[in-house]
Amino acid sequence: MKRFQSLPALLLLLCGCTAQAEPNVLFIIVDDLRTELPIYGQDHIEAPNIDRLASEGVVFSNAYANVPVCGASRASLMTGLRPTRVRFLGYDARADEDAPGVMPLHAFLKAQGYHTESMGKVLHERKDSEDGWSVPPWSAQEAVPKERATGFRNYQSPENIAAFKKNGVGPAIEVLDVPDNAYFDGQTADRAVAALERLAKTEQPFFLAVGFVKPHLPFTAPKKYWDRYDHDAIELARVKSMPESVPDAARHSFGELRRYTEVPDDPREPVDDELARNLKHGYYASVSYADAQIGRVLDTLRALELDSSTIVLLIGDHGWSLGEHGLWAKHSPFDVATRTVAVMRAPGFDSTGTTQGLVELVDIYPTLLELLGVEPPGHLQGQSFVPLLADIAAPGKEAVFPRWKNADVVKTERYALTTWSDRQGQPIAEMMFDHQIDRDEIENVAPKGNLSLTKQELRALLAELGQEER
Repeated sequence: MKRFQSLPALLLLLCGCTAQAEPNVLFIIVDDLRTELPIYGQDHIEAPNIDRLASEGVVFSNAYANVPVCGASRASLMTGLRPTRVRFLGYDARADEDAPGVMPLHAFLKAQGYHTESMGKVLHERKDSEDGWSVPPWSAQEAVPKERATGFRNYQSPENIAAFKKNGVGPAIEVLDVPDNAYFDGQTADRAVAALERLAKTEQPFFLAVGFVKPHLPFTAPKKYWDRYDHDAIELARVKSMPESVPDAARHSFGELRRYTEVPDDPREPVDDELARNLKHGYYASVSYADAQIGRVLDTLRALELDSSTIVLLIGDHGWSLGEHGLWAKHSPFDVATRTVAVMRAPGFDSTGTTQGLVELVDIYPTLLELLGVEPPGHLQGQSFVPLLADIAAPGKEAVFPRWKNADVVKTERYALTTWSDRQGQPIAEMMFDHQIDRDEIENVAPKGNLSLTKQELRALLAELGQEER
């Protein structure tokens, strides 16, 4: 391997923590995981296993997806390339099609001698860049008998399966008293446990990517996770409608949610309070279910004595709206949809706690390579956040840059500016929020004249990045 100096690798060599000089990597990615978790001060959610990992590593309080939709977000972070108007656009984006000739993270590590393995939902399309995996990527969805198959919806109720097969739609929630591995994520955890047990017997370093689907819609989780929550105590979004100061361009009809039977079809009709509480209950149950599967994987890593020689990175692929601004799902430049979860534990780093430094998912590729002591390829557009692992008080990036369709966001420590542009790159709408006093993004301060200089500075950051590329 071609290497540069790496503190973690050096420490592992000196302490004899592993049979190989290179640390392993356990990469866990969770679909639609917003920052409504205890590690971010939201104690009404039960996620003890994420809590435990956080207590042993660093929590990134200001981690941002580069695009708030699953396929594009995953293709972006795995290639280390930012989305543009011609690359990584939608849920079905593929790294191998949108960035041909670019070696994604897993393929790059395979070329360096790593065993690379994927299970569950890692890249959106299982066959995307599949040559980069040492063994064919695995998905529980493909093992479902045809007569029970409902795609990613994974219904287990005979009634829901029959309804879906007849009409192509089903409910947004399903509550059944079934074991964890009745659903895909439990099966993925089974597979990950078996993979770790197998890999522990080898000396080859590994990059094991494990993707959990929940809390993605529909909210199908075993009943015991629903029972953890007092339904009547679930609080609805504080601001349930779009503030008048926000431009029309920020509105959307959350079509992803409207596909389900109990949700109004009319894009102008809001979700009523009763349905909203049911949906939030389902989201919470799904988070707790995913957390339990994460715990099984982490427990196995520790039981096999691999935890001291393995980098663990857990992220969400983007955030999710639960009624904020009257919106649901992702597909939005608002902070609640672009900000996501990131927790990392790395051998050789004793710092624990929460860092406020700005990071974005495009930074994952260079960060892991620095930790592994591998010289990065020249195409990477992110930057390593290893300094934040060494010192949680260290500064993060000056700005991060989510984007959604024709909306470009520049988020600094204090402000977030979103600019919508036409095909010629001319601005057609703007909104700006002061996160120091308005993290919920209620008052659009873009029209305020006293902030014109700040807007110019933020626009300059976007221009410097080249987000104007068409």
